[in-house]
Parts: sequence; structure tokens; C-alpha cells
Amino acid sequence: MPSAIVEGAASSPLQLWGGVECSVVRVGDEVRDELREMRQLDRLEDIDAIAALGIKAIRFPILWEHVAATGPNSLDFSWHDPRLARLRSHGIRVVAGLVHHGSGPAWSNPDDPLWPTQLAAYAAAVARRYSWIEDWVPVNEPVTTARFTNLYGHWYPHRRRMSAMLLALTTECEAIAAAMRAVRTVNPAARLIVTDDYGHVFSTDIMAYQAAHENERRWLGLDLLTGRVRKGHPFWEWMIQDGVAQARLEAFHDGAAAPNLIGLDHYLTSERFLDHRTSLYPDIIPGDNGRHRYADLEAVRIPEMADQPLGTADRLAEIWARYGIPLVVGEVHHGCTREEQARWFAEVWRECHKARAGGVDVRAVTLWAMFGAIDWRSLLLRKEGHYDAGAFDQRGPEPRLTLVGDIAARLGRGEQVDHPVLAQPGWWHRPARFLLPPQGHALNDPLPGRELLVTGATGTLGHAFARICHHRGLPARLTTRAELDVTDPTSIAAALERLRPWAVINTAGFVRTWEADARADECFSINSLGAAQLAKACRIAGIPFVTFSSDLVFDGQLGRAYVEGDATSPQGAYGRSKAEAEARVLAADPDALIIRTSAFFGPWDRHNFAFDIIARLRRGDPIDNVADAAVITPTYVPDLVHATLDLLLDRETGIRHLANEGALSWHELARELAARSGHDPRRINAAPAAPSNTSLDSRHGVALRPLDSALDDFVRHSRPLAELA
Repeated sequence: MPSAIVEGAASSPLQLWGGVECSVVRVGDEVRDELREMRQLDRLEDIDAIAALGIKAIRFPILWEHVAATGPNSLDFSWHDPRLARLRSHGIRVVAGLVHHGSGPAWSNPDDPLWPTQLAAYAAAVARRYSWIEDWVPVNEPVTTARFTNLYGHWYPHRRRMSAMLLALTTECEAIAAAMRAVRTVNPAARLIVTDDYGHVFSTDIMAYQAAHENERRWLGLDLLTGRVRKGHPFWEWMIQDGVAQARLEAFHDGAAAPNLIGLDHYLTSERFLDHRTSLYPDIIPGDNGRHRYADLEAVRIPEMADQPLGTADRLAEIWARYGIPLVVGEVHHGCTREEQARWFAEVWRECHKARAGGVDVRAVTLWAMFGAIDWRSLLLRKEGHYDAGAFDQRGPEPRLTLVGDIAARLGRGEQVDHPVLAQPGWWHRPARFLLPPQGHALNDPLPGRELLVTGATGTLGHAFARICHHRGLPARLTTRAELDVTDPTSIAAALERLRPWAVINTAGFVRTWEADARADECFSINSLGAAQLAKACRIAGIPFVTFSSDLVFDGQLGRAYVEGDATSPQGAYGRSKAEAEARVLAADPDALIIRTSAFFGPWDRHNFAFDIIARLRRGDPIDNVADAAVITPTYVPDLVHATLDLLLDRETGIRHLANEGALSWHELARELAARSGHDPRRINAAPAAPSNTSLDSRHGVALRPLDSALDDFVRHSRPLAELA
């Protein structure tokens, strides 16, 4: 077996690799194709963005389903040729992926005994075309794919039998072996990388037998490929009894199919805890193995696991001790908020150094889902459009570098990274993670570390930022006007000196739009002068600054939704104060972030149109004179706050529009709220008004979810407040 799998040996610096989420799976009659749904790598310039991160290698999809979609003799490499050439010109080593959770093109069948031979023929064609590629992943995560397709029934062929899983896994491993034999006829030095999720399963004593079974099962793909499945192996008799011919197992015994490198795809969900006490978890659907019903839980959420060997370093050590084959972490991704993604990547990077210090030969860490992933929170089973960003946010006209991409690149260059969010533990280390919190743990204690300063303690947005920052593990200081008066430069300077925040979010403002014309001086003093003075002070102190503007900087007569580049045209004093604030803030701090939003409503206070409508409906009050010609884009406060924090962490600047996707009139909004809260929409009476449309769109791409989903959340979460009204 070659000893130099990647450049240098384990004593060389840990390398940063990259990868794009590219699963192709069949769910019922529908094919989910991550690469195409998200239009990843549509532009050749996307390759340049990848290269700018400094990655050494990339797991790149040359997928069978794409190239041979119409038949084995009709291969279309037109999409791949320029992209692979661009990667090669950047000196990035390509790890070729041929099947990623898929079952092959529609003309193939993974149940067909010829499936491995067909994949091998395709692999040979790829190798001939790109003879310079040395690293190969013929079938991604064979055990995980076999489980999801044939044991749990998530993906085609949707079976739920252990026998089907064992047969499918054997076929996948045969396909891996056959593909590598074919590739090596072209390039004898080609190297095989086998990736999978090798997470450990823990349990209560009663479920120890099930945990032991699953802990052996996770190795089965590697055990087959390394020739370990022989008489005496825990699965030898089982596989034969379930229909795997003995000769098929013996074909692996020469070890020729052993990988040159093992890829650990490790997630926070990889380590599990099986608990027979199902009544403790009423919201968890239990599993059933025919002997016991049990809850299958994330181990990090169980108090008993707090002192157990969890984490990437422990799993790497397990694999190294069992196989002695060099390792990479094949996927690092976290479908969560931006700072938690960064914390997870930084932790895995540290864990790899810890494993290397313990003698484990770890070569690289793969920044996975560089352009994000869609609907992976439901394993692609539901088409919800739920997008999680990666190293780049893919939702705009071009990929936008995120915090996790920046931190990963800096770690890959060997830099010491000191970002305020990394001083906090990830949610998987905080007491609130536990499903059953242990006694003595305070879940709402102040978080240590440098704080984010949020002005506007009495307002809806300020309270929402304080709540969500605590949930996200971001220490935040919410200031009153007595602590920081935005209209007083002396007060601003004193507060910044005293509190020393790492960023400032200004939610303070004159918000009573109906009084703005009568109190114009006060409105301009707070909204325009105050925001500019705070921006100037932050610029001097080198502190990132965020403030909020409004759709009312527009007069609503454009005839379409407004985007960031449209000229402002305010009509009333409130809109003029916000338009002036934008100009003053950007003049004082060109790197400030200004969020324009519209008609926001939230579940935690009563001071918004949506809450008022539902409360009045509950009381039986008449609801008249709701404008039916003024079109807006209502914005759900939790979505607005989360997106603003992400943009701040990504160091975005300039003006950005944030509103939920979907424009409608005030009257239509009231009727939607009535219907969703169980009331008759016909109780909402319209009032004629001059037509206007101040709805917001963004040239940077949609950042917030559709309004329908946000309204459902609002009605559900605001019910306790409405019942008190």
C-alpha cells in the first residue's frame, strides 16, 4: 500500500480540502439533485472563488447520473471539462466522485448484478478522459447509503430490511473494487478513498446489545474492502444467511480493494445514544428492533454523555487503531447559524491536531458543502427549500464568502484565528443542549466573552436581538438611552470605551411613523443624526456597525419591488429621516451595514400589526378600514434578526434589503392572519387607498424564507400573548 497518499507525510501541515454537496437521490418518483437545484458551479468564476480559499484538493462530482444520463455509450463531459481544467490550472488536486448517495442513471439498477461492471466501465471512461486525476471516491459513504436506501427506506429503492441493506452494501463495495480496477488500467498509481460516517453509538445498559450491533455495522464497508469479513466476523454468518453468496465475500479476501485513504465524514449527529426509556422523550418517535422500543438521540444532548469520549479526535483514533490507514476528515459541515458553523469547523480542526499529536495519521480536513446544502435537514425527503450556507452563500448572483469560509481559509494557511464568536462554546457544549437538563445547571446565565452592543432596549428589535443572541451563544449587551444616547456624542464615546464591544447593532430610533410629521425635529435627531454619530464613533474605534432603514424611503410609485440600487423618494418625515440616515451613515462609515426592511412583526411583543389583528379577532372587535392598495413585504422579526447577524458575521457592508419572500397588501395580510388563526377572513373589511407598492426585493438574492411559512410560525408562537390580550 502506498505510504505517501497526499503530499508529504503526517508530519506535514494539516491540509485544507474542499467539497461541494452533490447528492443525487430518488425520493419516490422524484430525483433530488443538489448540484442542479442550487445551480452550484454554474460559473467558471466559482472555481476561482474556491481557489482563493487556498484549498489543496477538492472532492469534485463527475457523477455517473450526469455524464451518462441517457445511456452507457452517450457520455457528456461538456460541463466538467472546463471546470476540471480550471481546477487543474489552479494547482488544486481533484478527488473524483462518481456516485454520491445515488443509485446510478435511470437506465441502471443497483439490484442488477451488472451494476458494479457498469460503474466500472464508466470509471474507466472518466479515467481515460482525465488521466491526471489520481484520487477517487467511486461510491460515497457506502454504509450510510445502504442504510438510508435499504434499511430505513428514505431513498430509492425504499426498502426497510436488514437483508436488503447487506445485499446493497455488498454490491456497492463490489462496485468500488471494480471501478478502481478499471481506473488503474489507465493510471496504475490511482488511489482509492473510502468515505463514511463512522460515528459511535452509546446506550443505556438495556440497549447495549443494539449499540454493539450498530458499532460493528458501521465498519462493514471497510471490513469488506480490507478483506476482514471472514468466518468469525460478526456479520459473516448473518450476510450469508441473508443471501450474500459466500463467494462474493471471499472475493474481497485478497485485500486488493483496501483504500489508500479513509475519509471520516463526521457530524454532530454522528454519535448516538439509544435509550429504552421512551417516555422521557415524548416528542421523539421511537425506533423498534422487534425486541425493544427505544429513542435514538444525539449523544451530545444526553447528560450522561458529558464525560464520554465524544468528538472527532476519538473517532479518528478508533479508525486508526482498527485499520492503520491514513485518514482525512472527509466532510465538515454544520446546518446551523453562522457562528455555530464556524465553531464546529474550528473545533474539528483542533481535534485533528489533537489526534495527530496522539500518533494518528490525519492528513486533511475537508470544508464540505462549500456552496451550502438544501433540504438536508429532512434528508432531502421534503422539498421545503431550506438552505444552509457553507463557505459561500449561494443565493445571490454570485457566491458570497461567509464567516466559516474565511475562518477555514485562515486555518488552512496556518494562521492563528481570534474571532469573538470562537471564544464561546458551540451549542453542543452549552447546558441548554440537553434534552433533560441536569439539576444545578443554569440555562440563562450570562455568556462570557466580548459582547455585541445592541442599542434600543425598549424596542421590538432590540429585545429580539437580545433573545436570539443568547440563543446563538453570542454575548450581547442591550443598552437603554440612559446608557447610550445616540443623539449625544459624549454618551456614545463613553459607552464604547466602557463596554468595548466587538460590533454595534443600532435598533434605536423614532418608530412612531404616524407622529413623525408633527415631531420632525425629534425624528431626524434620533433616526438621522443619531445613527450617523454612532456610525462615526464605530468607524474611529474600528468596530463593525449595523443600523436599520425602512421601505418608506420609497414612495411606492415605481411599479415593481424596490432593490438596493433604486433611488430613494421618501414622502413623509419618517421616510426622509431614514433616507438621510442612510446617506449620513455611509458618509461616516463606508463599511457600515444598513438593513432596509418593511412592516416587521414578531411573536414576542404586542406592538405590531399582526398581533393587533389576531387579538382583535379573538375579542370579536370589528376590523374596518384596512388598506387594500398599499403593497408591502411583511418581515418576520426572528428571520430578520438571524439574517442580520449572519450578514454582520460575514462582514457584509452597504445597503441590503431583508424581507420575507412574498408581497401583499395590508388587507391581504390581515386576511391571511385571520385564516391561519382560525377566524373568518371575511371579518376584515377593506378601505380604499391610493395605490402604492413599497415591497422590497434584493439584487443580492433572497435571504429570508417565504412569508407563508413565517406567518404560520408567528401564529403558533404568538398564541400565548394573543390569549392574554
